[in-house]
Amino acid sequence: MSREILVFIAGSLDGFIAKENDDLQWLEETEGEGDNGYADMYQTIDTVIMGKRTYDYILEHIDPFPYPDKKCYVFSTTQTGENEHVTFVQEDVITFTKRLKEQEGTKIWMVGGGAILDAFLQERLIDEWIITLTPHLLGSGIPLFTSPRPFENLRLLETKRYGQMVQLHYEVRKEA
Repeated sequence: MSREILVFIAGSLDGFIAKENDDLQWLEETEGEGDNGYADMYQTIDTVIMGKRTYDYILEHIDPFPYPDKKCYVFSTTQTGENEHVTFVQEDVITFTKRLKEQEGTKIWMVGGGAILDAFLQERLIDEWIITLTPHLLGSGIPLFTSPRPFENLRLLETKRYGQMVQLHYEVRKEA
């Protein structure tokens, strides 16, 4: 049995996860409720993966490092080795992740960024989506989805309201 990959992400109603300059201020100012389901999701994972740009954003904006108790991999073309929180990976993201899925453990959270998400969509590696929609129409920015991408059939597991946000929880229906 292979481990599942989860995407837990927030975005605007028109499908953007950040403004063009990676600005997330609009998201941070949105009226939510509690932690908007983050703690519940966080308990289901033991591994975090992300791109270097996402990692750099986290280092610049969140202190202390938010995932100290999880195995964290950062895909980078410029950095190697590891530090107290992350292991840098220069290997092909798909090859590495397919191997990671076969290792013992619980769910894997794909934190970001867009290039990794797109690669995972193309290879149908995502098993579960938790998307929280905010009451914004950004008009432009970094899109959650790019085209073209393969067709995928999803099954709605749950919807929740957190203040002004609506969370949609889907599983990907795998075809036999």
